[in-house]
Amino acid sequence: MRPKITCHMITSLDGRLLPERWMDPANGRIGDLIDVHYESVASRLNADGWIVGRKTMADFVKQHVSVDLLETPMPRKSHFAERGQRQIGVAIDPGGRLDFVSDDVGGDQAVVILSERVPDTSLERLRAAGVSYVFAGPEGRDLSQALEQIGKQLNVRHLLLEGGGVTNGAFLAAGLIDALSTLICPTLDGLAGVQAIYDHLGTGKSQPASGQHLALQASETLKGGVVWLRHDVTRDA
Repeated sequence: MRPKITCHMITSLDGRLLPERWMDPANGRIGDLIDVHYESVASRLNADGWIVGRKTMADFVKQHVSVDLLETPMPRKSHFAERGQRQIGVAIDPGGRLDFVSDDVGGDQAVVILSERVPDTSLERLRAAGVSYVFAGPEGRDLSQALEQIGKQLNVRHLLLEGGGVTNGAFLAAGLIDALSTLICPTLDGLAGVQAIYDHLGTGKSQPASGQHLALQASETLKGGVVWLRHDVTRDA
């Protein structure tokens, strides 16, 4: 069984993702509210780790490399280092572009989800850094398959999805989000086209949330007027 996935995000009232664009609320600075609440609320969710996209993980790794992907995908064996007592930090990096110098990301163990088009040289580089990796099909899109392996091999039962909007949208469209933890700040962005916390890259006719339904489990008002909502996701049979 794959781990439970809770999408844990902080957003403006209009659902936007970029805090540097948000206006300050009437009673303080938006940055202070984020610093106070985001990680403390995450700790209350009792997860075994977190998942982000390549661009978000780049804040930890700092370096990229150029990778010549294989023309023909090659099914290969995943690699898992010993987890110990650490949480894990999972990066979705189908092209294997993140250049890790160690397996440490903010004190947690790095795990990378790759496509089967990543060359052996990239895998050797990851193993040399002590980084675990798992494959998600020919193009790196079979996230369910990758998550099942992570859950089984690293004994992971619950992960927080903390992606960019595109990563979150991909999980939503794939039906892989089981719960939502949403911190809503008393602020606005207001500009059309700014990235939202769920941004599936589909056509205008796409319905990434089709067949999925939200059930409110809890609502809590936190310091500074931030509202914490928790929903479970149910799916049509």
